[in-house]
Amino acid sequence: MHSRHSRTSIPAAAEASAWAEVLVRRRLLHAAVLAPTGQWLVQSAPEAPVRVLDGPVAMVDLAAQIQLHTRTTRNRTR
Repeated sequence: MHSRHSRTSIPAAAEASAWAEVLVRRRLLHAAVLAPTGQWLVQSAPEAPVRVLDGPVAMVDLAAQIQLHTRTTRNRTR
C-alpha cells in the first residue's frame, strides 16, 4: 500500500522546472537555475550560499520540503 505522498514515477526535468519557477515566483526561493550538467543551483535569499541540487528529483524534493514547512508554519499561526 502506498502512502498518499508516494510517487509512482521519477520527476522529469519539466516538472522540476515548473516547481522551480513557482518557488521563485512566490518568493519561496530567491533563485533556481538549471545548470548544463542537469544540476540545479538554488539560493534561498540574496545573501545565502548557493546550494547545488543533483537533478530533477532533488529539485522536486526541495519543493516538497518547502511546501511542508510553509504548511506547518501557517498552521501554527492560526
